[in-house]
Amino acid sequence: MSIGIGIIGCGMIANFHARAIADAKGAHLVGVAARRPDAAAEFAAQHNVKAFESIESMLADPSIQVISVCTPSGAHLDPAVAAARAGKHVVVEKPLEVTTERCDEIIQACDEAGVRLAVTFQSRFHESSQLMKTAVEQGRFGKITMGDAYVKWYRSQEYYDSGAWRGTWKLDGGGALMNQAIHSVDLLLWLMGDVAEISAMTATMTHERIEVEDVAVATLRFKNGALGVIEATTTAYPGSLKRIEISGSHGTAILEEEDIKQWEFAEETADDEQVRQTMAGKTKTGGGAGDPKAIGHHGHSLLFEEVVASINEDRPSILDGHEGRRSVEVIRAIYDSAATGKTIKLG
Repeated sequence: MSIGIGIIGCGMIANFHARAIADAKGAHLVGVAARRPDAAAEFAAQHNVKAFESIESMLADPSIQVISVCTPSGAHLDPAVAAARAGKHVVVEKPLEVTTERCDEIIQACDEAGVRLAVTFQSRFHESSQLMKTAVEQGRFGKITMGDAYVKWYRSQEYYDSGAWRGTWKLDGGGALMNQAIHSVDLLLWLMGDVAEISAMTATMTHERIEVEDVAVATLRFKNGALGVIEATTTAYPGSLKRIEISGSHGTAILEEEDIKQWEFAEETADDEQVRQTMAGKTKTGGGAGDPKAIGHHGHSLLFEEVVASINEDRPSILDGHEGRRSVEVIRAIYDSAATGKTIKLG
């Protein structure tokens, strides 16, 4: 039986969720609810679904089993908790929330209600990301010594001016790190494991009327002993595809959006040359580097299929709240280090 999904919020990312749900096996979009009824009606007409007059009426609808939260980042808590308490499974657009304390409130509400929680880190589902993860798990890098993430993107002043919530601590939760680079932070943690300590600097260099950083650099020591760097900016015109680099005593791999740019190991396998050839041209969009709308929704579709599977199989999602919380914890530690000038120890 197809699982009905309702979307709360109807901004830019909600359109990607709607398209992804339409393509996801085992799911269908029922309707949308938003703070502005006129915006909800326009969105509903565009996607040929129902516009609910309120969030409460959506949560009362028995044809909806899952709620997808697409409100601004710092406004995820209330609709996510309300959905959980209404017995709905919950999908939250990244980040889960803008502080670990608010993340924990969502996680607790879903646990208490016995509903599934998933966070939209769709980059994990890309074939290239999966290949990187498998290589790590198989020990092909030998002793991993470095893990780095680079997100050198561009956002215009008009982008920040287009929404009152953008560039604010309360609702955006941060700048280039919390909004743009968080997918790469999640991938880095997924591949490298937890972080032991962080030292960082941030700055606001080219944008006006924002409270948050548009440049950030952090150095990391992972719990496995490896060192790493996170660089994030929205000042790098015209914007480059995000990169993840993993290096070790027996191998190096570089992931650029969905492309694998380097794949070299001391012990070659029969499949390595095919990986180098077939994974070199996978990226079909701008990856959001210069235009936030220039992304695909295929990863989101796989995420919704995973949510459906977790419900049908009665198990936690592989992208549950605890996974979603990890990147927020690291980014908040980066902000703490930048503000205090101190090295922040995690865990």
